[in-house]
Amino acid sequence: MTPKSFFLGPEIHDYLVGHGTPPDGVQRDLIEETARLGGISIMQIAPEQGAFMTLLTRLLGARRAVEVGTFTGYSALAVARGLPPDGRLLCCDVSEEWTAIARRYWERAGVADRIELRIGPALDTLRSLPREETFDLAFIDADKERYGDYYEEILARLRPNGAILVDNTLWMGVIADPSVTDDATLAIRAFNDRVAADERVDCVILPLGDGVTLLRKR
Repeated sequence: MTPKSFFLGPEIHDYLVGHGTPPDGVQRDLIEETARLGGISIMQIAPEQGAFMTLLTRLLGARRAVEVGTFTGYSALAVARGLPPDGRLLCCDVSEEWTAIARRYWERAGVADRIELRIGPALDTLRSLPREETFDLAFIDADKERYGDYYEEILARLRPNGAILVDNTLWMGVIADPSVTDDATLAIRAFNDRVAADERVDCVILPLGDGVTLLRKR
């Protein structure tokens, strides 16, 4: 498990994972299968991030959650395990191939009945939902240029005191390097500036994985 945190070496990362709730057998197998996909496997969240997401889901008492960007399903598995048996997680993704892996592991973990997967553009899926404050928790980890759009659609449907987690907001440290100006970096910078100034939420960037922004709707 190579650290996703650019500021952590392998030894301290191993210690960190080992002294939290570690991945179980299902999660370890999913990590290994995803790693065999090659470089694209970097899109999988870090194991310590998964442990945090399960813990946060339980702390919030979340019953309804939504995820934008599912990949091979580790983050969805983490959230679904934190939901009660009658809780529901809506997952939005565009890849049948990657989410087919996810479905197998959700079944193995016994949480498939808590997860609804919709294949298609996430904005279309979100905009098709009633504009009601029903979600307790959301996770955004998809195309960076649309982070702001996903955020707005979810915030409108999030209950007061609900939480949004947004991945990759430290972007391997280049977020603070003004010489880096590719589209994804600029989009994340703009998103970070936007939510920091948004009076509708409280927010903090956690040095977890590749940077996770935690937002609470006021």
